[in-house]
Amino acid sequence: MALPMLIFYAIGTLGPFLVADLGIAPGWLGYLTMSAFGFAALLSLWAGALVNLLGSRRSLVLMALTATLAYGLIGVLPGFVGVVLAMALCGVAQALSNPATNLLIAERVAAPQKAAVVGLKQAGVQVAALFAGLVLPAVAQAFGWRAALLLLVPLGLLLALAAPRVAPRAAAPPPARFGLTRPSRELALLMAIQLCAGIALSAYITFLGVFAQQQGLSAVLTGGLVAVFGVSGILARVLLTPLGGRMRDESWLLLVLLALAAGAIGVTMQAAPERLWVLWVGTIGVGLTAVATNAIAMSMLLRDRVFGSPATSAGLLSVGFFGGFAVGPPSVGALSATSYGFTGAWSGLILVLVVGCLLALVLVGVRRARASVEGSGALSTSPARAE
Repeated sequence: MALPMLIFYAIGTLGPFLVADLGIAPGWLGYLTMSAFGFAALLSLWAGALVNLLGSRRSLVLMALTATLAYGLIGVLPGFVGVVLAMALCGVAQALSNPATNLLIAERVAAPQKAAVVGLKQAGVQVAALFAGLVLPAVAQAFGWRAALLLLVPLGLLLALAAPRVAPRAAAPPPARFGLTRPSRELALLMAIQLCAGIALSAYITFLGVFAQQQGLSAVLTGGLVAVFGVSGILARVLLTPLGGRMRDESWLLLVLLALAAGAIGVTMQAAPERLWVLWVGTIGVGLTAVATNAIAMSMLLRDRVFGSPATSAGLLSVGFFGGFAVGPPSVGALSATSYGFTGAWSGLILVLVVGCLLALVLVGVRRARASVEGSGALSTSPARAE
């Protein structure tokens, strides 16, 4: 999970280096994220079917090799357009990551441990943030940002070699069905919630480095900021996903976390050169809240079959989440370039999270209504009691 998502956190930590080297405005960083995640969102419509056809073993190998090729191309293709094209290739690996890993969990993990293992595997995304924050800025300062990304090529090759050791041999594949699957009402709502979370998370991290340096934070400390975000996210996903798995309806937990994330972004807005500590508080707050929502949503897919099969539902949920990643950064980049600046940009993200809270409340009602109908149906089909 860390390998394909590392490019996202790399943009956040290496953003100032890319702006200086490529000669672009800071807002253009959003188009790099849009290139990768827009393509990932589109491919996620069929990623579940492809993973079902290939099996978890071959899907994981394909994911690792595609990400490795993308990082290699980013390191050598010239200019902004070359980086954009290489980033799009990363979208292939991102589209495969959740369906492949969810299928692996469905195949290899017993039901009582599924929620905890989903939290653990989703925490891999935050391992990417930790690595990006601690390692990449120092390498970029010494050897350039392209060299920092080329470090990921041997890591990707090692993962491609290791993947077959953890995945079972593929059984005879089911008939390939690449038609679009219509999500259930519950899955559609969960996709919309993840769209809101994706918009907020992607835009926040993409521009956190630029915003922090505008307040006077050094490049190394900015990397530390992303690393702290990564640690917070790991803790949130590992601890909160099993907690959600013990709840009757995790939708309430999604609502609370999105509301707290909105408050954390509000804290970030208060940062100033004389109040740099606010950046750390806001970043930790977002890491402890919004980051966990995707892991909890993925766990919900494995617990309740109303959302669909593991690989297909994970692919569709990724459409919403990656769609948010594609839309968020360019929108916030454009807004930050107006007279409203980052105050307007952060306010926009708070509004998006409030919409996510309202959608979570609707999901609570829909799931409660379905449970009520199913419960009454069970009662009506029970044998009549003898008089």
